[in-house]
Amino acid sequence: MLTLTEQAVKELEAFFADRDREPIRIYLAPGGCSGPRLALALDAPGEDDQSMEAEGFSFCIRKELLDQVEAVAIDASPLGFELTPKNPLPSTGGSACGGCCGGCGSH
Repeated sequence: MLTLTEQAVKELEAFFADRDREPIRIYLAPGGCSGPRLALALDAPGEDDQSMEAEGFSFCIRKELLDQVEAVAIDASPLGFELTPKNPLPSTGGSACGGCCGGCGSH
């Protein structure tokens, strides 16, 4: 259901090096031009969440979202954490570049 790359584990260990390890939420964030995406935030699990452990870290995700994506792989890059669902997230109907605010560089 949840896998972390070696680089993701290193980044999480560095983040929690001088603080208590809090639960990490996997959630659906708006993605602008590229549509919704999975993201991470510190948050305690609730009644509608599935909790899981991976590499010594606690994660939670809404049960409904977990049913939809089935599994999540977490990696880290210089740009931050990259979460890849096993089942793709629903598209917002193609690229919205240039349609919302023109912020993607198109004229």
